[in-house]
Amino acid sequence: MLRTAFVGWPKVGKTTIFRLITGLSAEHPGAGGGKYSQHIGITDVPDPRLGALAEIFEPKKITPAQIEFMDLAGIAKGEAKDSTYHSHLRNVDALAHVLRGFRDPTVMHVEGDINPVRDLELFEMELVLADLAQLEARKERLSKDIKKMKSKALEDEMHLLERMIPWLEEGKPLRQMILSGEEEKLVRGFTLLSLKPMLFVLNLDEEDTRRQEDVIQELGLGSYKDYPRTALVTVCARIESEIAELPEEEVETFLKDLGYKEPGLDRLIASMYALLDLVSFLTAGEQEVRAWPIPRNCLAPQAAGTVHSDFEKGFIRAEVIPWEKLVACHGYAGAKEKGLLRQEGKNYHVQDGDTIIFRFNV
Repeated sequence: MLRTAFVGWPKVGKTTIFRLITGLSAEHPGAGGGKYSQHIGITDVPDPRLGALAEIFEPKKITPAQIEFMDLAGIAKGEAKDSTYHSHLRNVDALAHVLRGFRDPTVMHVEGDINPVRDLELFEMELVLADLAQLEARKERLSKDIKKMKSKALEDEMHLLERMIPWLEEGKPLRQMILSGEEEKLVRGFTLLSLKPMLFVLNLDEEDTRRQEDVIQELGLGSYKDYPRTALVTVCARIESEIAELPEEEVETFLKDLGYKEPGLDRLIASMYALLDLVSFLTAGEQEVRAWPIPRNCLAPQAAGTVHSDFEKGFIRAEVIPWEKLVACHGYAGAKEKGLLRQEGKNYHVQDGDTIIFRFNV
C-alpha cells in the first residue's frame, strides 16, 4: 500500500488534517513510542467511477484504492536531523508538508509570524542537509572501494554522487534534479529524503477559500507548483471539520454555498495520488467493484499481477473497455453486443479508467 507522511512545524493544523482524512480520533494511540511516535491511518481514494459501475452491477462489495497516511509530531527547528525522525520518513513513498496560511492570533506560530515560504524552505533545508551528510559518507566509502577494485557500477555511482552533492550544497532538493531511469535505480536504495515527491498543503483561513489562487500568489507559493515531483493543494481545516460533522445529505449544499465542487480533503488525496504518478484500472462484477492502483504506463501482465500473481504468470490477454462505455452499455453483455470489448495482449499499456477482465492459464 502507498504510504505518505504528514510533516511540518507545530501549530499548522497537520494533525487536524490527518484525523479528518483518516477518521481517527485524537485518542488513537501512536506507534513506536517516544518523542517521534507515529499515528497511522488509511483513507480511500475518492473515485466516482466506482459508484457508477456499482449502479450497473449491484456488487456485494465496493473497494476503492487506498493510501496510508502517517502523522508525526510537529518538530522544532533542527530536530529533523534526528535519526529516528529520518527513519520514519525513509519508509514512505511521499511527503505532505502542511503549511500554515491561517492567521488565528490565539494559536502562536513557532517562528512568530505567518510565512509559509520561510517554513517550507526551512524544512526543505533539513531534508537537503540529511541527504548531503548521507551522500558524503557514501562517497567516502565508495572512494575506498574503487581503489581496491575497478567496477563500472561503482564508477557510475561515483559520477552520480559527484553530480548530486554539489546540487545539495546549493540548497536544492534532489526531486528538482533531472535523473535518468538508470540513475534513479542507482539511488533507490538510499531512500533519500529530498528526492521523495512532495505535496505542499496550504491550510487557509475560511475567508480565503474563495480566492485560493490569489492567496497562493500573495504568499509567494506560486512557483512551487511547477517544480518536478512537487504539487500544491489548498485546504481549510476549519471548514473540513464542519463538513465532517454534517449529515451526508447536507454536504453538497454546504459545498455549493462555499463555491466548492468537492471537499478540500478529496482534492488533497487526489493530488497525492496524481503526484505519485498513479492511475487506477477497474474490475466490475456481482461480487465486487474495485479500483486497482498501478504506475502510469503499466503493462497489462503487471497490472494483472496486482490482482493475483497467478494472473501475471499465466497471462493470456486482457479484455478491456473504458468504464464510461461499460456503464453506457449497462454491463458486459451490452458491450459485447456492440463490439466494444477489446482484446489486448502483453504489450498493452493500461489506461486510467480501463475496466478489465484478465484471461489467464496456470
